[in-house]
Amino acid sequence: KTRTFLSDPKLLNGSISVLHYPCADIISTVEFNPSGELLATGDKGGRVVVFQREQETKSEPQRRGEYNVYSTFQSHDPEFDYLKSLEIEEKINKIRWLPQQNAAYFLLSTNDKTVKLWKISERDRRPEGYNLKDEDGRIRDPSTITSLRVPVLQNTDLMVEATARRVFSNAHTYHINSISVNSDLQTYISTDDLRVNLWNLEITDQSFNIVDIKPCNMEDLTEVITAAEFHPQQCNTLAYSSSRGSVRLCDMRKQALCDTHCKFFEEPEDPSTRSFFSEIISSISDIKFSHSGRFLMTRDYLTVKVWDLNMETRPVQTYQVHDYLRGKLCSLYENDCIFDKFECVWNGSDSVIMTGSYNNFFRMFDRNTKKDVTLEASRENSKPRAILKPRKVCVGGKRRKDEVTVDSLDFSKKILHSAWHPQENIIAVAASNNLYIFQDKVT
Repeated sequence: KTRTFLSDPKLLNGSISVLHYPCADIISTVEFNPSGELLATGDKGGRVVVFQREQETKSEPQRRGEYNVYSTFQSHDPEFDYLKSLEIEEKINKIRWLPQQNAAYFLLSTNDKTVKLWKISERDRRPEGYNLKDEDGRIRDPSTITSLRVPVLQNTDLMVEATARRVFSNAHTYHINSISVNSDLQTYISTDDLRVNLWNLEITDQSFNIVDIKPCNMEDLTEVITAAEFHPQQCNTLAYSSSRGSVRLCDMRKQALCDTHCKFFEEPEDPSTRSFFSEIISSISDIKFSHSGRFLMTRDYLTVKVWDLNMETRPVQTYQVHDYLRGKLCSLYENDCIFDKFECVWNGSDSVIMTGSYNNFFRMFDRNTKKDVTLEASRENSKPRAILKPRKVCVGGKRRKDEVTVDSLDFSKKILHSAWHPQENIIAVAASNNLYIFQDKVT
């Protein structure tokens, strides 16, 4: 683990922790819990790693922002569907935390087909003095027991246990792309390419199909669902995005099957800019409600858009993430990078948004000052106490010393997954098999 310092004071200035995973374990999702004290990552090997934030001490106040491994467990294993002759990957597609209700923590994790509810709890005591078992746990001969004793709890070293409490399976024909916990803390949704299912957290053998866009004839299929999320305050409201660049807002009070939306968000396409790639780059890869519930953020291939839920005609803000790639769409199509699915996140006050790009760059946009910055998550720039400077991409003309040309960008290095601490300026950025944790400058 190394620490460096980030230079831009307007958006985020601070230190970074770099957590390196084995090459086979590419990070596929990152998520803070509601308090920000825990950070969970899922990888392509089906493993979930939970990090816990260090508590501040008088002797080492700078350690407050560091995250260390708290628990590691295998969430999903590879499976094989014999009926369809289909191999089911163990890759973790999404992780969502449940608000903490007691001393234990709960999270949902999903691969392509199965959602699991995990309980993460601590144990520092164990019972001893059983009547029917000896100290090694072996069953005693009842004829040798001459007296009864009362078992007692003995202090032991702290153990963190992860146990699967629920397994929600056999409800999706297509691959699950997102899950979202409802604000009522009783239900959640799981979404695949054509359907959205509503689950009760206590019931594993039954779910309700609330959105179904599958046509009678699959040849008539024109779009698929790419993401879905519940409103943070209104338990009856959810939104889902499509591959055609639109977002539908649904109200579950209106009817049980939400095939008809109550609001429709789509920006009209400019005919003068239409090209062969227009439909591909307009596909929405991620949607996020703001913490206030007033705005909805969408990410497509080239832009991030912020929508006001009270205005469906056009977004209130549009941010160009890497518009310099517009001229390279042909080569990006050939190497399949044009189909990459970038995520986007809000900061705790909804004033700054963050999303990833190529060359291990990630972008931040301040909605109030209208300023933006490009930063790089790189092991080469993560030396202890080093300065992490803003990066710039040279589009045309003479290149300056600290600029990067478009042709020199490494498209195999990409920031697809990221998360922002719900209260503080701490962000987690996944770059392949490395996890970078940035924080405010420690003074």
